[in-house]
Amino acid sequence: MAEIQEGGGGGHKGGKKRAKKQSTRIDMTPMVDLAFLLLTFFVLTATFSKPKSMELTFPAPPPIDKKQDEVKNGITFLLSKDDRIFYYEGELKTADDPVKGPKTVLTELNFSRESLRKYLLDKNKEMQDKILVLKTKFEKNQMADTTYKRLVREVKADQKSYTYLIKTDDKATFKNVIDVIDELNYNAVGKYVMVDILKTELDLVTAKVGI
Repeated sequence: MAEIQEGGGGGHKGGKKRAKKQSTRIDMTPMVDLAFLLLTFFVLTATFSKPKSMELTFPAPPPIDKKQDEVKNGITFLLSKDDRIFYYEGELKTADDPVKGPKTVLTELNFSRESLRKYLLDKNKEMQDKILVLKTKFEKNQMADTTYKRLVREVKADQKSYTYLIKTDDKATFKNVIDVIDELNYNAVGKYVMVDILKTELDLVTAKVGI
């Protein structure tokens, strides 16, 4: 708070009475206290940003003496260099089989809207339609939030829905993996995993992209 201090002489000079000099001094103590109180308040009430993370599902390793089960309704994405992405559907077949069908041939996609995104939209149209119906009912307050989320999870976990396997060679980039996962999340795909690429799959990719 401001204080007025009296100072200076009050004597006479030349027979005239001299006015007393006055000086002012501002006490900054209350302002400093207030600043520390405000700083403490904001530190205690501030919400610190949480690190963003992405959920990835990794399958459990199979027992050594047991062959890994085939993924039903599986679609495998194979990522390689130069932002190239290939896929095949169903079981990998290295040769023509009279029962299982012809050998596996890779099909190439790219990261444009008219390629990978359109492919996923077409493959998941039935699931998307079911989720859209649930979303419409939820927005009309015809079901509770917990019920809506549970039913959406059940739709995504349906055995008829596709399971997407993401595999990369040693030339693929981390950015491409994130881009594929982003597209899967954009299309509300419920089942996707990252697994190691097989030797036979790597040979197919190498034949496409070269060494």
